[in-house]
Parts: sequence; C-alpha cells; structure tokens
Amino acid sequence: MPDLLRLHYAPDNASLCVRLALEMLGLPYEVRLLDRSKGEQSSAAYLAINPNGLIPTLETPDGALFETAAILLWLSEREGKLFPAPGSAQRGEGLKWLFWLANELHASERVLFCSERLVSADHVGELDRSVHAQIRQHFHLLDNAAPAWLAEDTILGCYLAPLLRWPVIYGNNPGWLSLADYPNLLAFARRFEATEASRRCAEAEGLGEKPFSAPEFPNPPEGSPL
Repeated sequence: MPDLLRLHYAPDNASLCVRLALEMLGLPYEVRLLDRSKGEQSSAAYLAINPNGLIPTLETPDGALFETAAILLWLSEREGKLFPAPGSAQRGEGLKWLFWLANELHASERVLFCSERLVSADHVGELDRSVHAQIRQHFHLLDNAAPAWLAEDTILGCYLAPLLRWPVIYGNNPGWLSLADYPNLLAFARRFEATEASRRCAEAEGLGEKPFSAPEFPNPPEGSPL
C-alpha cells in the first residue's frame, strides 16, 4: 500500500468526485491513469485492487477502497471535514442524501451512459427516453428541495457537481438536458466551479472554463473519458 493516497482515475469519470474532495481537503495524493480506450480498468493488475473493474479506486495506507460514496465518506471521516460528524444532529440528513446520490441519481446516469449494452438495439431509444424522464424527475426533486447541504464545501457537493455535468454531454442524445431549467442546481454549479478545488480539477482533466454550469466534452491532457 502507498504511503500517500493514490487515486486510480480516468478523466471525467466518477474518480472526478473523489479528486474534487481530495483537492478540497488539501490532501497530498498521486494519480494513476486508467486508459479506458485501452481497457486498462479490466487489467489483471487493476482487478487485483478493485475486482469490479470500475473507476475509481483509492489506495490508502489502510487498503484499497472502491465505490465513490464510500471513498468520499472515508475521506471526510478521516479528516473530520466536509460532512456532519457521527452523532451530530445533521448526520442523518447528510447520510440520506449521500446514499440517494449513489443509489438513485448516479445509478440512473450509469444506465444512460451504457444503454446500448443493456438492451437490444431496437429498445435503446425506449430505454433512453425512460432514463431521461427519471433523471429529469431527480433534478426536479433536488431543485425544489434545495436542501441545506446544497453547498460547495461538502462531499455531497463533490458528488453532485459531476452528476450535474455528465447527463448534459454523454449518452446517445447529448444536449437533451439543460441546467437552465433547474435554477437552484444551476446556481450551485456556478458556485462550485468557482472554488479553487474545482478549478484545479478542471485544468487537470481538461473540463473547460465552466465544467458544471455549462458543460462541454472534455479535452483531457491524458487518457480518455470513454
């Protein structure tokens, strides 16, 4: 295991959520690129630390961690920052939204990104329309709830910001979703991308000047998002 934290990443993948948190916490870490165009996430070496073959994995002195929400929660508890502490009155509120992001919004977006691998070609359009409706419902829920955690200095913010970005530019029909229809989420995206942590990650992964409020397809200096 490394002495420092080591993030196995691909540009503009779920590893971005973890990278944002690492930058926000000011922690020293190193990155190891997984070139998706070469299938490196399925290599024997990577499967040895993450048998799911998914991104991200964070190697720590205590062992390798996977699952985005689990890594974010581990980091926050290790540092005592960016999330309500165990036993605090706000803990339950934070946990329910963290798991909602992982189990509802992120899960829906995964279907959007790989619908052609889940159903036969003649049913892809139907599945995409269904997932589009589901994601719009999720965004509508978040925009109307405007929960107190909708802030740029939490692990929830680190998780949410990329989830606002990806549906706009990925999938079979990019451009079907506009953040302009969700003013509270758009305001959050603008605040979040103005943070130093966001700017550093955007530069490192080629995400553009407005990566969350006006997403564009990335131009990373290394690797491929797909």
